[in-house]
Amino acid sequence: MTTVQPVILGEMPSLSKLYVNAAAQAARRRILGSHDAAELPEASHEVRGVTADVGNLTAYQHLIGETASDVLPAGFIHALAFPLAISVMNRDDFPLPLLGMVHLSNHVEQRSPVLFSERLDITAHVEDLRGHRSGTQVDVVVEVRSAGTADLRWRGVSTYLAKGVFLPGIDKPSPAESRADFKAPDPTALWHLGVDTGRAYAAVSGDFNPIHLSVLSAKALGMRRSIAHGMYLASRALADVGAVKGDSFSWDVDFEAPVFLPARVALDISSEQLPAGPWQKSSFVAWNPRSGRKYFAGTVAAF
Repeated sequence: MTTVQPVILGEMPSLSKLYVNAAAQAARRRILGSHDAAELPEASHEVRGVTADVGNLTAYQHLIGETASDVLPAGFIHALAFPLAISVMNRDDFPLPLLGMVHLSNHVEQRSPVLFSERLDITAHVEDLRGHRSGTQVDVVVEVRSAGTADLRWRGVSTYLAKGVFLPGIDKPSPAESRADFKAPDPTALWHLGVDTGRAYAAVSGDFNPIHLSVLSAKALGMRRSIAHGMYLASRALADVGAVKGDSFSWDVDFEAPVFLPARVALDISSEQLPAGPWQKSSFVAWNPRSGRKYFAGTVAAF
């Protein structure tokens, strides 16, 4: 196995600059052509001594519905590390176009609580470039450790799809089995998401991807309207699971359809518990209450 070489960055990259560079990179690829090689960069990006901004944390907790606490929510840690993850996909030797990537799924291991005052070392790399029936997908792996140690506190794997991009040498997978028809249960919550939801989450996460900000910016990238951030939706579902999840848990979510803004989102959360023991797992599913179309689903389980 090839050792992934770290690239140490002096500070967390600017997402706005990364998106501008991605747009310029897309223009170059249109003129010069795309990558011919289906290979991922054998490098990781790392930023050391990262700390959370207290004001930003408070604003995030308020927006998502998390209880005020000194412990960083798992979704906040994802947002804190997100610029580093994007920087790996913004490299010149990354074979897929960053703009237009579709977020398919997320797996998080929250191994221990992280306090807002802690200094953290964050690393990100990409792996497992593979085919998808609609293009090519890749995993972005982020790991968060206590500063200066090997103590892994949080690990996230985000799977993204470059829709319509088929790289040479990567085969399409066999056709997926048809999914079972979704029958909406009785909701435990109903969210009303305004047209400004994307801008509000961008303000606390730093993710100003144009597809989330306005009708005009979303249409420029091929969307009919702006869509809600996937991690806003997943993080809000996690907040609705509540304190029952404890300090250490795994968190999985699969995204099936975009939530166009403004929107109403129905949510159901159900929990499993041993007859004479602790909580084991909560499952959540969200859908359009008018059409019945499923938006996303996932689980939160004891780790």
